[in-house]
Amino acid sequence: MTGENVVCFAKDWDGHPTSNTHLMRLLARRNRVLWLESVAMRAPHVGSGRDLRRMARRLAAAARGVRRVEADLWVASPLVLPLPHSPWASALNRRLLRWTVGRLCRRLGMERFQVWTFLPTAGDHARALGGRPLVYYCVDDWAHSPNHDGARVAEAEARLCQAADVVFATSQLLVAEKRRWNRRTHHAPHGVDHAHFARALDPGLPLAAEVARLRRPVFAVVGLLDWRIDTGLLAAVADRRPDWSLALVGPALADLGALAARHNVHLLGRVPYARLPTVLKGCDVGLIPFVVDEYTRHIDPVKLREYLSAGLPVVATALPEVAAIDASCRIVRGVDDLIVALEAALRDSGPEARVRRSMAMAGEPWEARVEALGAHLARVGADDPVPEAPAA
Repeated sequence: MTGENVVCFAKDWDGHPTSNTHLMRLLARRNRVLWLESVAMRAPHVGSGRDLRRMARRLAAAARGVRRVEADLWVASPLVLPLPHSPWASALNRRLLRWTVGRLCRRLGMERFQVWTFLPTAGDHARALGGRPLVYYCVDDWAHSPNHDGARVAEAEARLCQAADVVFATSQLLVAEKRRWNRRTHHAPHGVDHAHFARALDPGLPLAAEVARLRRPVFAVVGLLDWRIDTGLLAAVADRRPDWSLALVGPALADLGALAARHNVHLLGRVPYARLPTVLKGCDVGLIPFVVDEYTRHIDPVKLREYLSAGLPVVATALPEVAAIDASCRIVRGVDDLIVALEAALRDSGPEARVRRSMAMAGEPWEARVEALGAHLARVGADDPVPEAPAA
């Protein structure tokens, strides 16, 4: 893709980089991108301090107007009512968005544009903008997320898939499910910023102070620390092996108090993306300790390729996508399995093994993922009708 204009519905720009961020940054190198920050996936909880702070940030961002964050990537926070499942609020929001986005696109010289959405509940808004092609990039099994109204999200997502010109899904399970609604559904696995994370292998890279003080071996859990993390499993490991250190890196959105009470569990908080290689350099194994349920079964964990690019052996709970990504990953079911797998991973953590693992990820950069997406889009004529969904 070159010389195109892209309007995308995505998460808040200032959060930790995810697939949304990597893909749009790369597209913006040869195209112009207008990033619309989170059009509500759910209604806020009035008693939630986190939600109230987020609403205040959104109001402040809307007041600032559109801002240029990179050469040809612009971010806007359109004002909408945070009532995603209210028919009257949705109708009003569509009118507000058409007016706001139309004005911004005229200002940015984006009269003709594609529309991408990473959010299933933004589908009706995306359609109302009138851009083509309409692209849905599905990264999660949203209907089974405990943070959302599953039935309503599923209805919105089905409408979006049926209306989209093309659907991309990050795991094979997601592909199979979305293909029921749209034959133009393609597997789009996550990539990795390989060069960035491979810096962990550089002997001259300084070690992060947060991990330099920890007793070795150090087992890393990096990412959003929310309900997906199996805290009971980690607590059992910490109790069984008090000589091991568990380093949890990322914002905590779950109650980790009982886990953090262990002397060998260390909550390091959010570490800037630029510094993650300095943290992983001081770790021995990368952990993906997710609870296995209907939601997590559909996940292609971004951190997996980042751990491997940094040279770390990986131990994960039984997520279907993990073994498909790299056969060297050790899959566990329960604490006994986990202890055995971590001990084996430590024996496979030498310098040569680290380099070998990292090089295996060199062929999976985000750049290659963007090229693949562009190739699929090139085969979708903007005026072609969307094919009917296969019979159930």
